Amino acid sequence: MAELAIGRGFLPAYARLQRRVQRAVDAAISKFAEHTHAGLHLEKLSGARDPHIRTIRIDQFYRGVVLSLGEEKYALLDVLPHDDAIAFAVSRRFTVNQTLGVLEMRDQAGIEEFARTESASMHGGLFDDVSAADFARLGVDEDLLPLLRVITTDQQLESLAGRLPETQLEILRDLASGMTVEEVWAELADRIVSGVDTADLVTAARRTPERIAFVSGPVELVAILAHPFDVWRTFLHPTQRDVAYRETYSGPALVTGSAGTGKTVTGLHRAVFLAERLPDGEKLLLTTFTRALADALAKQLYRLTSDPAVRDRIDVISVDKLAHDVVTRHSGKVTIADSELLDHLWEAAAKAGPTFLNRAGQVTGVSPAFLRHEWEQVVLARQLTTLDAYRDAPRKGRGAGLRTTQRDGVWAAIDSVVRELAKRRLRTHTQLADEAAVILRRSSTRYRHVVVDEGQDLHPAQWRLLRALVAPGPNDMFLLADPYQRIYDSHVSLAQLGIEVRGRTRRLTVNYRTTHEILDLSVRVLGGDATVGLDGQDDTLRGYRSITRGGAPDLVAHPSRDEECEALIERVGTWLDQGVEPHAIGVAARTGQLVRTVSRILADAHIPVADDKRGVDGVRVATMHRMKGLEFQCLAVVGLDAGVLPAPNALTSATEDPHAHRQDLQRERCLLFVALTRARDVLYLSHIGTPSPLLPAAR
Repeated sequence: MAELAIGRGFLPAYARLQRRVQRAVDAAISKFAEHTHAGLHLEKLSGARDPHIRTIRIDQFYRGVVLSLGEEKYALLDVLPHDDAIAFAVSRRFTVNQTLGVLEMRDQAGIEEFARTESASMHGGLFDDVSAADFARLGVDEDLLPLLRVITTDQQLESLAGRLPETQLEILRDLASGMTVEEVWAELADRIVSGVDTADLVTAARRTPERIAFVSGPVELVAILAHPFDVWRTFLHPTQRDVAYRETYSGPALVTGSAGTGKTVTGLHRAVFLAERLPDGEKLLLTTFTRALADALAKQLYRLTSDPAVRDRIDVISVDKLAHDVVTRHSGKVTIADSELLDHLWEAAAKAGPTFLNRAGQVTGVSPAFLRHEWEQVVLARQLTTLDAYRDAPRKGRGAGLRTTQRDGVWAAIDSVVRELAKRRLRTHTQLADEAAVILRRSSTRYRHVVVDEGQDLHPAQWRLLRALVAPGPNDMFLLADPYQRIYDSHVSLAQLGIEVRGRTRRLTVNYRTTHEILDLSVRVLGGDATVGLDGQDDTLRGYRSITRGGAPDLVAHPSRDEECEALIERVGTWLDQGVEPHAIGVAARTGQLVRTVSRILADAHIPVADDKRGVDGVRVATMHRMKGLEFQCLAVVGLDAGVLPAPNALTSATEDPHAHRQDLQRERCLLFVALTRARDVLYLSHIGTPSPLLPAAR
């Protein structure tokens, strides 16, 4: 019985096809389901590097590239215009890795071209210290050795990206970076397969779910192709799979990696892996910073597993709602202070608060933002309840030091706000988290495992809550974070909060979402400043890279906001005409006001705009903050004007506190970085007047 699997790379390609071509693909796939694939003109190709490669006719312009795996099983790898399909098919070769047992693809024609153009150098090669036996042990194919012996620079190695099998290229990159053969072997240890049959493509394909997806039948295929862009995001690369499916971590584990490295999908797979092993009556918590992110996690979890028993064992809930539920069950109704009231209280406290001499010798007061941040990042973070405790507390990361008299004045101003909130019987989410943690420490723990996404933005009080939710032990906490995407003020050392991850930290470096061109622009936005991770160690973007290529991002200037919006309508309309699904298109802006304007003008142009409250699917228009955790095939980032980004109200005055000003500016850079890296294939940027100074200069 013929069976058709789907290549991972085909799903995003299918999403980009015009609808008429998608319908033709659907018809071709249905013939496989009806066992009439012989009528599809499944053809071998003259001159193909791989005898297992085939093509099938989709329509008069398009052909599908199919790999015959044996046992009447085929994998649809891609659908391309006729000439492109033929060129792809004749140039690729598929092999089984002798060490890892996975199915690998190489651009054999590209490798042959490289070998013809490169010659041995008089200088030492990158891999002179690696023996043929060591290469074989690590899973590097013997026929590549003559090629590897002529490589002398990292640039030459990188030029082979897209030509060599991905796994072997990663091994070579590790060796070129200075790792020893034994260190690379240790990284591969969990993936080694004994007794590999290099002629068994079917078994190898089943070991390679990040490249080949076997489906149960036509019903599952229809479901996959209905939303191919979403399904594509549930695949794991072998490195991610090693992290997600490790049998046991002896304690809390931390996975770091910047945008697009697959932290979230790794966490989702980890949650399902653990939930499948839970006994009846026990549960796992999957949590994150905001309700919107929690909702997105719930949707992705639903796509990842269809087993209702597994889903029932996983609670997906934001940290804020979790704290609210704990306190409500214990103490009754809770009322959260809204942001408008809090702004008013901090403004009043600042007006009545202390005055200082600034560096210029001028008398100045403290800003509302300074007081609020001091309360959240020092007083609440360290659970300070008395003036004496505040006088002695370290204020690392809070800028200029405060003398004792100054601390007394700041404490009095903060205390006035805290007392006013208590008088009105109001709490903030951060206060609620600490209260919930105290309640939980007095009761039995609620979860066997906790999986945390976007951990870099959680406050110490929220970490205390999460620590109280699960007993210390194997597989207790699985944490995902990226300090380069920190868009709030929280700076945390997990060890100080009783969450020790030393020896259980893994770093992901390969961006699978964003093209090289988009990633290059995004990284330059960050400005190169160092940052500290949740484990207290300096974090780095060393090795962070994309494995896909695409077009350069477009940056367009407009004379007015109206003309910028008109151009946006045209751009989004073009994407829709090209067959991009509406929910795979995003529009990001810095301010809520601009989001509302863009939503209205798109709706007026009869372009569907997503509305979660009304259950309407469409183009997602949101602030940069609300883009966190999302991903789009095509993304527009608008309103990148100098007066809008960085947001003036988000910056501490440089005269008041230069250190805090630099921190605020870096946070705005991180926010823009988050927004730009939501794009996968296409990124469009626009502004009016002078562009934001956070945008890097063109190269």
